[in-house]
Amino acid sequence: MLMVLVLGLSVLALAVAWGLRGYVLRQDNGTPDMRRISDAIQEGAEAFLRRQYRTIGTLSIALGVVIYVLYAFFRKPHADEPAAATLALTTTLSFVFGALCSGVAGIVGMYVAVRSNIRTASAARTSLNKALQIALRGGAVSGLFVVAMSLFGVGLLYTILEALHFEPTKIPLMIVGYGFGASFVALFAQLGGGIYTKAADVGADLVGKVEAGIPEDDPRNPAVIADLVGDNVGDCAGRGADLFESTAAENIGAMILGSGLALANPGTFSPAQVVGLMLFPLVARAFGLVASIIGVLIVKAREDEDPMHALNRGYMWTAVLAAAGFVGGTYWLLNPPTFPAAWWHFALCGVIGIVTSIAFVYITQYYTEYRYRPVKSIAAASVTGPATNIIAGFAVALECTALPTFTISAAIIASYKLGASSGLAHAGLFGTAVATMGMLGTAAYILAMDTFGPITDNAGGIIEMSHQPEDIRRRTDRLDAVGNTTKALTKGYAIGSAALAAFLLFSAYLDEVAALGSPLASVDISKPEVFVGGLLGAMLVFWFSALAISAVTKAAVSVIQEVRRQFQADPGILKGTSRPDYGRAVDIVTVGALKAMVAPGLLAVGMPIAVGLVFKVLFHVGAETVAAFLMVGTIGGILMATLLNNGGGAWDNAKKFIETGEYGGKGSPTHKAAVVGDTVGDPFKDTAGPSLHVLIKLLSTVTLVLAPLFV
Repeated sequence: MLMVLVLGLSVLALAVAWGLRGYVLRQDNGTPDMRRISDAIQEGAEAFLRRQYRTIGTLSIALGVVIYVLYAFFRKPHADEPAAATLALTTTLSFVFGALCSGVAGIVGMYVAVRSNIRTASAARTSLNKALQIALRGGAVSGLFVVAMSLFGVGLLYTILEALHFEPTKIPLMIVGYGFGASFVALFAQLGGGIYTKAADVGADLVGKVEAGIPEDDPRNPAVIADLVGDNVGDCAGRGADLFESTAAENIGAMILGSGLALANPGTFSPAQVVGLMLFPLVARAFGLVASIIGVLIVKAREDEDPMHALNRGYMWTAVLAAAGFVGGTYWLLNPPTFPAAWWHFALCGVIGIVTSIAFVYITQYYTEYRYRPVKSIAAASVTGPATNIIAGFAVALECTALPTFTISAAIIASYKLGASSGLAHAGLFGTAVATMGMLGTAAYILAMDTFGPITDNAGGIIEMSHQPEDIRRRTDRLDAVGNTTKALTKGYAIGSAALAAFLLFSAYLDEVAALGSPLASVDISKPEVFVGGLLGAMLVFWFSALAISAVTKAAVSVIQEVRRQFQADPGILKGTSRPDYGRAVDIVTVGALKAMVAPGLLAVGMPIAVGLVFKVLFHVGAETVAAFLMVGTIGGILMATLLNNGGGAWDNAKKFIETGEYGGKGSPTHKAAVVGDTVGDPFKDTAGPSLHVLIKLLSTVTLVLAPLFV
């Protein structure tokens, strides 16, 4: 009954996504000039994805073989678990299935996004509201598809293993590979897309805006198509894979904690209630999908209204409906007769998660919108040059870690205490799991808002490059400004959900280690080996960020050299009498991004495995050292990702604030200083920061899958 509901609502969401795809593709696709630009963006994005997913597919198959060999031949068998060959097969197949689903979700989202941009641009010629609805519904195809595929994949794996008569409480640990596969693909999708988008952006901006003095999205810039392609591969495919693995890993982690809660309270739950407890995360996610569908469909704006107000209305409706679904779900599934008050404790935990997501949206707005002090202070510092712009921007980046940390801390402690006071034994951790489910309840709508960003950005570029009238450009500029805000909000939301999900997955790791016969009552960092494990976890965050940012530098240098070469070889390009070779710049940045993504990706996957195995063999404290590595690495990653995301966003909007006419406006020395700061912030907010979201959860899923090797 429960699984029929979960799979049924997943299929409904996929059907709605398909229907929205049809709605978008039926819209007018503009003039021949507009279509030429749009076709170039499509070709570039799809060529990059084909090459990227070939690389990721090869790496995934190789890692799948390694997982099978490690499980089948190197791990010690433990009591009350399936045979080694069975466990090796289920873990490996779930890993491959998770990787495949993540890839499909990213590709489908991209397919529609690169076809929505021209239709949004065409609609903007007559109506702001029509353009807004096309862009959001195009984004919703990605949002609904990603979350529904994640839910459907976990539900299908559970159904298959249950049909094969495996013990229901053992199934979540048998499918942890699904979350690992999703994380693995997400890391490379986010890294590759992030490196591509910022290498193209930095190359286009520095030579085009700063050196040649031409406007943004000017058709004379040879890197302009690569820049517009980058918006899609970074923000659509990359962020889609990020939130896919967030929901997949959180679903499985919460199922593991639900199984542990049932085992810690023998006799409290009937066999059917135990299954309900374990499947509650999937039911809650399914209700969140329905809430997101309604939220997307009701968005409508007046022609003179700020489009952000319309999007916020849709988000608030989604949050309210998700909260109502949560309360109903807890009353239905988390309501044991011996503890009648338990359900409303867990309902409040879910509401805490939803409130936390709303708080992150507003905190991110405060630090990244130019209506507020932080961004205005960076703009003011730009008057005295690039150096003071960068000093002020980095100070804001450091400052903006405080409010998110207070918010996450309050959410974790409040949900833990509520769970612990429910009357059930060891329910505190499950309370934090329910809060994480609450925060991710609106994930489909949030991802729709995120994909809205690159769609409207591309629409503005198409309008600019096809020389449409100024009043149409002003309309797309309004949508583009909102799109920049929604992209920043999604990054804030993603890091908040990553933080809560990482705590949940850390708890699931401790549960798994206990189930394997080596319970850890605490992680003792007074042991030198365990302390060193924590230190290595923190160091990984900095090393990984360095590799991601330096990868952008290397790829951007190639783009800068190519743009300069074309300007020098054909002076007619800048005069507007010759057409640049856009394809050459796209090819250069594609090859550079795919080469550069491999090293940081392999470091992220390999280091937790190396730490666990080395400390197990040499010091016999593998599981505890990995726990410290995971805990401290997660804390460092949350803070660093917040710094990079919000710092980069603040630099970007300080530049946009000056472009509104403040401090001399476009082309002034103050504006040039702000462009330098924005360029520094680009790899922060679009490459290293978003990739750290995935790293945080990848550490958890790697250790969950390979925990048996460390015990």
